[in-house]
Amino acid sequence: MTQGGQAKPGRRSVLGAAVLGAGGVTLGLPGTAGAAAGKGHGSYRDLPVPTVVAHRGASGYRPEHTIGSYQLALDMGAHVIEQDLVPTKDGHLVCRHENDITGTTDVAAHPEFASRKTTKSVDGVSLTGWFTEDFTLAELKTLRAKERIPGTRQENTLYDGRWTIPTFEEVLRWAEHEGRARGRRIWLHVETKHPTYFRGLGLGLEEPLADLLRKYGRHKKNAPNFLQSFEPSSMRRMAELVAAPRVVLLDAADTRPWDFVQAGDRRTVADLVKPEGLKWIAGFAQGIGPWLDLIIPKDAAGKLGRPTTLVRDAHAQGLVVHPYTMRNENTFLPADFRRGTDPAAYGDAFGALKLYFEQGIDGIFSDNPDTALLAAADFARHR
Repeated sequence: MTQGGQAKPGRRSVLGAAVLGAGGVTLGLPGTAGAAAGKGHGSYRDLPVPTVVAHRGASGYRPEHTIGSYQLALDMGAHVIEQDLVPTKDGHLVCRHENDITGTTDVAAHPEFASRKTTKSVDGVSLTGWFTEDFTLAELKTLRAKERIPGTRQENTLYDGRWTIPTFEEVLRWAEHEGRARGRRIWLHVETKHPTYFRGLGLGLEEPLADLLRKYGRHKKNAPNFLQSFEPSSMRRMAELVAAPRVVLLDAADTRPWDFVQAGDRRTVADLVKPEGLKWIAGFAQGIGPWLDLIIPKDAAGKLGRPTTLVRDAHAQGLVVHPYTMRNENTFLPADFRRGTDPAAYGDAFGALKLYFEQGIDGIFSDNPDTALLAAADFARHR
């Protein structure tokens, strides 16, 4: 596979995966991508391509950001598993997609915390609910995780209340344990959420994250984790603290990173995906994580249009490209790949994944890592 006439650096083939039993659990076979994803001290360039990043774990099947979700993703064979980090009132880093935990925990059912419900502005958006920064870790540990979108993923509600909110240190310990058991390194994709907002509260994310990475030996250049943020300044700060590979996440083209808004930087994502913007990102990061619409835009009807040059342009700057997020349900798929009229039913996720892989991306975030792994194996066999 080439990009712009140049051989793409670091490209690896994804070999087959086995689907075992009615549960559809995908396990890496000996000598396959599952085994290759991190033995020894190789770099991120040695990961299988396309790399499958389990988005908040196997969140298509278990409540997101729980040990159960991470464990299932690993058992399915995901190459990398994602965590989003937010702080507690007493400065611990915990794994939640947002600091607003109203929809992902049973906090509303705890009368002792009723008075904590409040309205806040987070990155310019007004939110009403309960927020991690208003709870100590001990208080958060009295809550239980639940499915965030039960209307779409009713089956996941079976697991409501089964797991607590994990700390990032607990995840690091889990990864160490699993790594020893499996004889390989467990790769993580770690996001700092709303770093400017939290810095303003005196709860900066970067320093405690760097401390934990150093404590567990995950701070070096070839550490088995990516660090990521929608705020470029957070990754620039992490570059000063640790050598682990960094990824700048990119939202819709007409948006501005919140740190840019606060600093008066007028650049938008549309500016950052131009060659000069990508060259700037390459000065402190090793990759980008663009919204899928930046790879192939959609029209007003939700159908895919003409691909952009983003993948080629990013590769020209030496950046890996890990777009987000693929999900199996119709409601999340491009209109071209929806099947039937039920928004919660599965559409043609394999067809959509094949099309995105054909653009030359290095990896994909997926809520359904087993689906993405099978699609990646198909792509590797037939390209």
